[in-house]
Formats: sequence, C-alpha cells, structure tokens
Amino acid sequence: MAPSPHQYICRRTGQIKTEKLFSDKLIRIIYSDVREQAPFLFNLLTSARSSALLGFLNYDLPLADTLTGARKFLERMGIDLSECVRPKQYYTTHRRLFERQIRFWECRNMDESRETIVAPADSRMLPGSMTRGSMLLIKGKFFDFEELMGTDKGEWLTTFENGHFATFRLTPDKYHYNHFPVSGEIRDIYEIRGRYHSCNPEAVVEMVTPYSKNKRVVTVIDTDVPGGTGCGLVAMVEVVALMIGGIEQCYSETHYDEPRPATPGMFVTKGQPKSLYHPGSSLDILIFQKGRMHFCEDILANRFHPMVESRLSHGLGQPLVETDVEVRSTIGYALPAS
Repeated sequence: MAPSPHQYICRRTGQIKTEKLFSDKLIRIIYSDVREQAPFLFNLLTSARSSALLGFLNYDLPLADTLTGARKFLERMGIDLSECVRPKQYYTTHRRLFERQIRFWECRNMDESRETIVAPADSRMLPGSMTRGSMLLIKGKFFDFEELMGTDKGEWLTTFENGHFATFRLTPDKYHYNHFPVSGEIRDIYEIRGRYHSCNPEAVVEMVTPYSKNKRVVTVIDTDVPGGTGCGLVAMVEVVALMIGGIEQCYSETHYDEPRPATPGMFVTKGQPKSLYHPGSSLDILIFQKGRMHFCEDILANRFHPMVESRLSHGLGQPLVETDVEVRSTIGYALPAS
C-alpha cells in the first residue's frame, strides 16, 4: 500500500501544500521492517555513530557537478541562494547548503513589539496544550513531558505544568539556524542524552517513540525581566534527529558576529541566532507557562482544517495540521501574569 501524503498550510499564501518527504522509503524500512525484525540493527541505525555516518554520506560528499550543474537539486529543495550571506560559489556540498547563513535581518522581517513571540526557525509549526480538556491536548502523541524536560528537573516540571506548547519541525531543505523566540535572561541550559530518531511524521506518530526519546538541549528563559518579552518562563527544547551530528550553540547579538554559547544569567534578544543544527531533519519545542501567552488565531484555525491530509491526524479522529512559518515571524503574544 502506498503511503498517504503529508500536507500542511503555507502561512504566507494560505495554500495547502504536499510535503516532499525526503528518504521516506528508507524511513519506512527502518521504522517498520528493521525495527520489528532486527531490533539490534534498529538501535544501531539510530545511534550517534550511525547518524554521523549517514550525515557524512548525505551531506559531506561534494555535489556531483558545479553549482550550476546542481540546479535541479536546488530547485527540488526550494533553496533561495539570493538570501545567503556567502556567494553561490561557496556552496559545494550539501552540508554547506544546509548550514547556510541568510541575511535574516533583511529577508525575515520581525515585529519588534515587546509582547510578540516569534518562530524560532523556518519550520512546520503545530500548537498544543497540556491542559486537561483542551482541544489541543496532543502532547502524548509527540512527547512525554517529564521525560522531555528531564525527570530530575522538578522545578521546571512544576513551572510548565498544564502550559501551552508548540512544535517546530525543520525539514532538510530548511535554513537550519534556530533563533530565540523571546527576549529575557537565561535561567538554565542543559543537554539530555538520547537516540537519533527520525522526525518524519509517520515515524513519530505510527511507528516509534516520541520526540522525548531523542538527544536534546533544554534552555529556560525568564522573560519577566527588564527588556524581556513578558510572558513568564519559556522552555526551548532543541531536538536532534536522524543524520544530525549535534547542536552548535552560537548566540550572536548582531547578525552572526562573535558567536558564543548562551549561559545562565545571560540576557538574550528575541530574533537573534541561538544555535545551529548540523544537517538533517530536526525539531524545536517551545513550552510556555499556563496563562502567559496566546497563539495567533490563524495558526490555531489551521490546526483544525478539515481539507488537509496530514499524517499527524492518523488515529485521532480529527485534523491535526501544521502551518509552515518563517523564522522571526509572530506566532503569539505575551499575556500578563494574573
């Protein structure tokens, strides 16, 4: 049986789009046949070493021809090199394309208003809620909350209990820098070990374990400080996936200049680069305190669109639809503490 298509809504145009799922056949083999019949091989394939090897074979070998000869590849990926900081001649490998820097200050406009919350990446966004009875209660399908934040992080588990969240899925063709979604002071940042599972929608929903099984970095930001966004504490979880070598923490206050890791006590500015995923598919999760933010209405409305065929809807009995958003675009607004 042929796999069902996976569709989403492009926020800029409002159009329903069908995603080109890269390596879809390979993912189905790994997460169906191999996982069921050869669990040892499955664990090997989702290990750090295998992920790095797959990444090298896919991203580090030179492009088959000159960049001109690779035009079909660029067209299929939908990569616009005119946005890039470096000249076209620089992009001689897939890795260089996927780790590209863009002139985000020119081509990814941002509402500078204090209360806006912005998208952390060029990505497919899905909002949700951890509040019982909410129509957006979908967290169990994607992650175990305690496992995601770390079972030894009691303070943060209490802080974000019954809050809202959103997932941001970066497909391999996307710009792979993450940007801070809010301004504030870093309260905590830590890494949690895990596997390198695919973020392919079918692998996540139907075949394997949630995002909380993957290696990830958690950053907690206090926005209720002078100059902050004013939406309480915000957790940003960066999740690595199949063929991702890791996450390079490289915060810059101006463009990509003088990058450095974010550390506790540091004030960070909304919309500025935070980190870089080394290539492949990957995912960000933002978690907000209960009652401290509201998602944009168009994104909430897209979530229930009845005409979109999404693999994420399987088994739910209702639509579950992603919206394609641009990094630094407004996705929600801060609410004052009650």
